[in-house]
Amino acid sequence: MPRPKRPRCISARPETKGFIPRGTIETGEVILSLEELEAVRLIDYEGFDQSGAAAIMNVSRQTFGRILKQARYNIAKALVTAKRLTIQGGCYEMRRCGRGKGRMRIDGQRKRYGQNKR
Repeated sequence: MPRPKRPRCISARPETKGFIPRGTIETGEVILSLEELEAVRLIDYEGFDQSGAAAIMNVSRQTFGRILKQARYNIAKALVTAKRLTIQGGCYEMRRCGRGKGRMRIDGQRKRYGQNKR
């Protein structure tokens, strides 16, 4: 059984929930996770290098590279094949307020990794 993913830090939820192609018939849907959107934002919009962006998201540079590669693939797939791009899901936590949908418990406390359940 693989170990659980550590939540990635993102700065904020996006203002939009997705994008729809115009002028053609929709051929399906592509899901872009919130951490993938954050990776594209940090590299392509904010201009960070991969090491700096990885530190901001609290992941290794190699993990950040995989997230970015998957994000760019999903965006390209949506554009080339005229699919709806939906932004949702992922394993993340909010950087500023310490809350997110990723691996948070109902009481708002972060799940701690490597501790035995009792």
